[in-house]
Amino acid sequence: MNKERIDDLGINGKKIIQNTDYFCFGIDSVLIANFIESNSSKNEIVDLCSGSGVISIIASQKKKYSKIYAVELQKEMYDLLEKNIKLNKLEDKIIPYNLNIKDFNISKKVDIVVSNPPYKEVGTGTENSNDVKYIARHEKECKLEDIFSCTSKILKQKGKLYLVHKPQRLADLITIARKYKLEPKKIRFVYPTTNSMPSIVLIEYVYYGGKELNILPPLYEYDENGNYSKEIHNIYGIGADKNEK
Repeated sequence: MNKERIDDLGINGKKIIQNTDYFCFGIDSVLIANFIESNSSKNEIVDLCSGSGVISIIASQKKKYSKIYAVELQKEMYDLLEKNIKLNKLEDKIIPYNLNIKDFNISKKVDIVVSNPPYKEVGTGTENSNDVKYIARHEKECKLEDIFSCTSKILKQKGKLYLVHKPQRLADLITIARKYKLEPKKIRFVYPTTNSMPSIVLIEYVYYGGKELNILPPLYEYDENGNYSKEIHNIYGIGADKNEK
């Protein structure tokens, strides 16, 4: 049975094909795509661990850029990535690569790297017999250090990395990044509600940046009535309810 579905992203008529047997994107992908700062139409962006391409597609509609290079290891997810690029007629803007990020390189340095990588270390969290979901969630094929290592090879000096991860890994997110000359410059914690612990952290790094770190105001997903907060609703825009995961 075909488990594919088409969701409306609520941005310029763009849509995304997802397969419920694999890994469907969540709010973390939407938030990190919106967290990117790219103000030049000359900027080239690399999306590491791109999955079905949701970050690349959102960024293609909301940010200034020249090209986006989307890198995805798993063939099942890569096939969806290709379908989504074609569905949205973005073949001239988003270039897909079916590669492990450890094998990805590019002949020129890029301006921005973005990633929503696997969050869980191998041996932690719930085991999943579905290999596609397991690899998407666990560091079996892509460790956190691999993100920083790859980024340091392809990013221009003073270029930026945008990463979404779990707050519980914050110590690693700082110490490992510094090993590769990636300095955290902005951190924003995302909370489900005003009285909960943060569930997501968004980080901007600068390659060979100075050691000044700014903690941005908290971002709350839901208001006191259980509805999307005003900021989340503005991020999603039209069709926000359809995209709730």
